[in-house]
Amino acid sequence: MADTRPLRIPAFRRLWASTAVTGIGSQLTAVAVPKQVFDITGSSAYVGLTGIVALVPLLVFGLWGGAIADTVDRRKLLLVSNAGVAVISALLWLQAFLGINSVWLVLALLGLNQAFYAVNMPTRGAVIARLVPVELLPSASALGSTVMAFGAVFGPMAAGSLMPVLGLSTLYLIDTFALLAALYAVWRLPPLPPLSGQVRRAGLRDVFDGFRYMATQKVLLASFILDVIAMVAGMPRALFPEMAERTFGDPHGGGLALGWLFAAIPVGSMVIGLFSGWVSRVKRQGVAVAVAICAWGASVIGFGLADSLWLAVVFLALGGASDMVSAVYRTAILQTAATDEMRGRMQGAFTVVVAGGPRLADLTHGWAAAGVGTAAAATGGGVLVIVLVIVAVILLPAFWRYRVPVG
Repeated sequence: MADTRPLRIPAFRRLWASTAVTGIGSQLTAVAVPKQVFDITGSSAYVGLTGIVALVPLLVFGLWGGAIADTVDRRKLLLVSNAGVAVISALLWLQAFLGINSVWLVLALLGLNQAFYAVNMPTRGAVIARLVPVELLPSASALGSTVMAFGAVFGPMAAGSLMPVLGLSTLYLIDTFALLAALYAVWRLPPLPPLSGQVRRAGLRDVFDGFRYMATQKVLLASFILDVIAMVAGMPRALFPEMAERTFGDPHGGGLALGWLFAAIPVGSMVIGLFSGWVSRVKRQGVAVAVAICAWGASVIGFGLADSLWLAVVFLALGGASDMVSAVYRTAILQTAATDEMRGRMQGAFTVVVAGGPRLADLTHGWAAAGVGTAAAATGGGVLVIVLVIVAVILLPAFWRYRVPVG
């Protein structure tokens, strides 16, 4: 079962609790925003626009937020960013409750929401290594990823069930209360100023310093490259709507197959998280990441070749399990291989990769499917993942040799 030793540390337990409380709440908003946009406009093109509106602040503020996290008290920054997300969630509830029906207001609030979120996530990630001993970092990462996967599975289900009963606006309100509970948990964390003792303003130079630092740290650089390979070449979610209808027989308006395809990857992630007690015993973390991403590529190949819905779901779930293993060790490597004064910036880059990679994959897989079909696009992407991982490991052998530090 999952290694729960990190939860014996009160400060980490509070940070984890704040993540757990908001896990489902954030998914309620993630469902409510595109649904409200579609209700207002009746256009899927506007729904697609929400992806761009969310991506731009994630890219900009993910990098800048990581730089800020390295120059100020991280507890205070978590409080500010958590409070910002809560206020925006409350404003989303208010505009929906009042029936303003302005798509541009919804999109503007979504952009602000993602800006605060982009500052919060790298700060939250950079805090963990200050709260948990190095030997428990993989277990702490697994615990955090598990509750996020739990939210990704059950949050949309809860949204679909509650929306007809309570109304769309109430989803925003539930998220707001969850964020307020998380804010209290963060408030109880200890002060987390820079270890240097120097608190200052972060500027553009700090962001570029982070990129220069990453370029000199081959292990960190390889972890980002492998994540980009896995997501951009291998994430097939843009193919799900077409495959659900044309391969697995869903009706035109959507059905069971589409829901299962979207749920399968987080289900696999959640299962491996629940049985993650072994992760802290693996010392060659670079090898673990490379093997897990190759397993992800193999699972995507199986998905592309599957002609049965349930076989496709099994392969996607296996892919989600592999991705979870990769994420656990990549997060642990970021925590240990980066110095504390650079940890926020590395987490900011991690946030950008995690947010931007799947969106680039949507574009590349969509174009590929239009040209060669969904099966070839998915299968080819899985093959490309394996080939590129092997090339990356050969060019950056320090990553393959990386072992968890002692002490």
